[in-house]
Amino acid sequence: MSEKINGVISEEDRKKSRRKSTMSRILLCIRPYLPLVILSLVLAVISVFLQLIIPVWIGDGVDAIMGKGSVDFSTLLKIIRKIVICICLTAAAQWIMNHVNNVITYRIVRDLRVQAFHKIHSIPLSWLDTHSSGDLLSRVITDIEQLSDGLLLGFTQLFTGVITIIGTIIFMVSLQPLATLIVVVFTPLSFVIAKFISSHAYSYFQKQSAARGNVTDLTNEMLGGLKVVQTFGHEKKAMDEFSERNHELSGYSLKATFFSSLTNPATRFVNSLIYDGVALAGCLLCFLSPFGGAVMTVGSLTSFLSYVKQYSQPFNDITGVLTEFQNSVASAARVFELLDTKPEPADDSDAVTLEHASGAVKLDHVAFSYVPEKPLIEDLNVNVQPGQRIAIVGPTGCGKTTLINLLMRFYDVDSGSITVDGTDIRHIVRTSLRDNYGMVLQDTWLKSGTIRENISYGNPDATDEEIIAAAKKAYAHSFIMRMPKGYDTEIEENGGNLSAGQKQLLCIARVMLHLPPILILDEATSSIDTLTEIRIQKAFDEMMKGRTSFVVAHRLSTIRDADEILVMRDGHIIEQGNHEQLLQKNGFYKQLYSAQFERS
Repeated sequence: MSEKINGVISEEDRKKSRRKSTMSRILLCIRPYLPLVILSLVLAVISVFLQLIIPVWIGDGVDAIMGKGSVDFSTLLKIIRKIVICICLTAAAQWIMNHVNNVITYRIVRDLRVQAFHKIHSIPLSWLDTHSSGDLLSRVITDIEQLSDGLLLGFTQLFTGVITIIGTIIFMVSLQPLATLIVVVFTPLSFVIAKFISSHAYSYFQKQSAARGNVTDLTNEMLGGLKVVQTFGHEKKAMDEFSERNHELSGYSLKATFFSSLTNPATRFVNSLIYDGVALAGCLLCFLSPFGGAVMTVGSLTSFLSYVKQYSQPFNDITGVLTEFQNSVASAARVFELLDTKPEPADDSDAVTLEHASGAVKLDHVAFSYVPEKPLIEDLNVNVQPGQRIAIVGPTGCGKTTLINLLMRFYDVDSGSITVDGTDIRHIVRTSLRDNYGMVLQDTWLKSGTIRENISYGNPDATDEEIIAAAKKAYAHSFIMRMPKGYDTEIEENGGNLSAGQKQLLCIARVMLHLPPILILDEATSSIDTLTEIRIQKAFDEMMKGRTSFVVAHRLSTIRDADEILVMRDGHIIEQGNHEQLLQKNGFYKQLYSAQFERS
């Protein structure tokens, strides 16, 4: 209490606040399906009512057998017929209710996955750079799956449980009010026990979800670089790290399961004590019959005990649901954390659409850093005319790739401006800006699908003739035709069935088909053999005619014909000019060039 008075919120209060917020968000996800929820509720009422009417008929059947010294078969057969019909109707109502609950749950899961996938596309690159892909996969797949399990249990058992409790109380009061009062007073003890246990389980379920994300992240990382792991003999260290993370996950899972598994036995123990006490009291009430003071018949006692059993059962089910729901809420919190991530700033209201850029690009006093206390690019000035070929060279870490990220507006500059055709790119609609760029990176990316689909990724409406022409220009046509199904050959995840050079040729073909007004080539021929590189370079020369091109290169032989070469070092342009001019300056570019070619 003192912590709250002093304005400091305890960790426990923060957890409660997050839990309430998560529960509110879950209810908001359910709201679009309110009609189906109401239908499920109605079916639950019908199902419970049909189940609760059966004990009355069973009691009447017992009295029909024992009441007059002889069995009343006529009455008994009528009762059995009604019970059979009631059971059939109950089964039908429950089947429909379960189907409706499945529809509600999996539509909510579908909606969340779609939202999460869309969110990933709108999240700034800076956020993605600081979060592992494995953890994101865990949130989108595993955590949402955990939420669906909790929701399904909630809809299936929570509705029927609550209605059963209310219904059984009404029927028990009609049979024996005093005994009903005793049952109602003592049964909620199971909820007290369940709340105490579930509060401990929730914190471990939270840690379990986070640890599961760490295991998924490491597994994804190792699978992506398995050849490198084996090449450097890193298997043992990787196994040790996996064992450590897996052990942590196992520990949290065991603790969460231990606390959650205590709930059901504890509540069953309490409810069994109540049931046994009521049964004993009922027998005493029936025993008074020979003395003329009988309060209940054997049939009434049978019905009442059946209701007590039905009344206590939902408490066991609901406490089990609540415990499972703790896991679901912990998983949902991670999903909502992703959905709440701030997206890229929206385009300005007055942002213009760049239809077809001429290619004039200007960087004016640009400054940028990934971390404020570590400046990277400072006071960078470049003026590129339409159709010029600009090469960017320099040592690793000097800011070459960062400059490309700024041109594409994956990051915004800290100060200064970048303009395309005289318009600041912060005032251009992002999609239209990027549509004017074509980019081939050193790190290739291909999607699962056919070769044809990958080449036409930037131009889905391209004809087969255009796709083949682009592949021929990229010198990819010959190896494609040697594939089992040619252009219809299925590519495995990220081109697993292709060599590094073949993947890069397909990426080049993809850009050659798109042919935007501005090109960015970031070590675009790094994985290609020398002979093919010479051919590709000729294709690039043809493609770059009339187009503004930015070429990042370590092999200086590929940029000799550039109109302008920017030599970068520590985020600054230290030299600028064409190849011959820079060699004559006898500066840093000359050192780089000599290091590559003098010995040969």
